[in-house]
Amino acid sequence: MLRSLKDLEQYAVSATDGDIGHVANLLFDDERWIVRYLVVETGGFFSGRRVLITPISFRQVDWSTRRFHLALTRDKVKNSPSVDVDKPVSRQQELDYFGYYAYPYYWGYPGQWGIGSYPSQLALARQNQAPAEPDPKQSGDVHLRSEKEIRGYHIEGIDAAIGHVDDFIIDDETWEVRYLVVDTRNWWLDKKVLVAPQWTNRISWAEHKVFVDLSRQAIKASPEWIPTAPINREYEARLYDYYGRPVYWDSGDRPAGTAPPQHHSTSHPG
Repeated sequence: MLRSLKDLEQYAVSATDGDIGHVANLLFDDERWIVRYLVVETGGFFSGRRVLITPISFRQVDWSTRRFHLALTRDKVKNSPSVDVDKPVSRQQELDYFGYYAYPYYWGYPGQWGIGSYPSQLALARQNQAPAEPDPKQSGDVHLRSEKEIRGYHIEGIDAAIGHVDDFIIDDETWEVRYLVVDTRNWWLDKKVLVAPQWTNRISWAEHKVFVDLSRQAIKASPEWIPTAPINREYEARLYDYYGRPVYWDSGDRPAGTAPPQHHSTSHPG
């Protein structure tokens, strides 16, 4: 299902033996456009520090009560490597983090999450193997960015400014960013539209701008997104057809009629 990242803020996070805190931010990979970590604001047990939680750690997600349940104890999270979440996360910090939790690395492989498309696949792999050292040549630079940082960035089309980034829409199984929500209120009476990350050219962090391969007129006439309405396949098909772009659900990311792999417990996200 597709969900708003903004809506995930303030979701509660629980360990197997008690609460940890709430989601304060999310870090996404700006190269692959996928959410890698929750930034969790903790309570007194953790001395109020912020910790990173990967979707690999999820035991269950209860969307109705707005809570992430982790397959981790409070002590395990409390003793995790310290990461200054207000600064860029380095690959060495990720190596320490994944080594601490004994998770297989997601980088250096063709899949969005290592060898596969789902974080739960890495959770399952953890039970069967120790983390393998990634190929240094394929590790590359880290592309983790705060979703709060980019929210508000201006959208620049091929011919003019269009609006600003208001939110992100993600797939709650793969954690891929499917769309940027563009607020065009300065031009077209608070109209909001969706733009797929694949239609962007680049992000200028210095200019606080996202450049897209679309004209201002094309954006203006595109199907409007209503935040209170669910994003269904019919709307997505109309959006992709309007722009004449190939749809992502025919790209082989999941064969028709198959379900995503289950989490490593008997529970399943609601």
